Amino acid sequence: MLSNDDGVYSPGLVALHAGLEGLADMEVVAPDRDHSGASNSLTLNRPLTVDQHPGGFRSVDGTPTDCVHLAVNGLFDEPFDRVVSGINTHANLGDDIIYSGTVAAATEGRHLGLPAIAVSLVNNGHFHYETAARVVRTLLERDNWPDLGGRCILNVNVPDVPWESIAGFRVTRLGHRGRAEGAVPMTCPRGKARYWIGAAGEGADAGPGTDFHAVGENYVSITPVHIDMTKHDALSSLRSWVEAGS
Repeated sequence: MLSNDDGVYSPGLVALHAGLEGLADMEVVAPDRDHSGASNSLTLNRPLTVDQHPGGFRSVDGTPTDCVHLAVNGLFDEPFDRVVSGINTHANLGDDIIYSGTVAAATEGRHLGLPAIAVSLVNNGHFHYETAARVVRTLLERDNWPDLGGRCILNVNVPDVPWESIAGFRVTRLGHRGRAEGAVPMTCPRGKARYWIGAAGEGADAGPGTDFHAVGENYVSITPVHIDMTKHDALSSLRSWVEAGS
């Protein structure tokens, strides 16, 4: 099952579908418009509309999470083997995954019991989507899919270069970005103040071993992302602090 957050007409989604042609039966369910930054939001205050498009693509007037949820839990009779989300138009490195609709679509698939991959292009303006599609195909063609444990997906970031320039594949951890740039003020034609959210910060924790470092050296970054936000190594000290005040 293929989805994304850039919308059903995104060239990255088209390239992913074309790059996986013949590998398996595929269904595409994607948002009807760009939902970048939607994270894991579900639409619960209205019904959703599903429209059919040429080539068998379907669109939903909702979020990436809506799309995967509907596809796996209602639109199709046959079960899926896995979910692939992308190809995102820009990187999803480090803290980006908190906001990413691309990653959210993959995690929704995992919540529903399916292995899932989120794939993003670390865009430098050349738009080598075919490289990212080939990366996904290479991963899916490998035997013995790894046992990642519950609620874990693969977050894949691909340098925006021709396939021949890819240096290899690296298993990485998430890095961290520095503080985002400030909000950008503007005034609408009716004189009201408006603001654009500022650009994401540069990599602050971006050394060897991180996803930032790998793609910077033209390696494909593959990060196992576990959807458990508990800080387990803080439980003991927090428990002691709470109990001391009781």
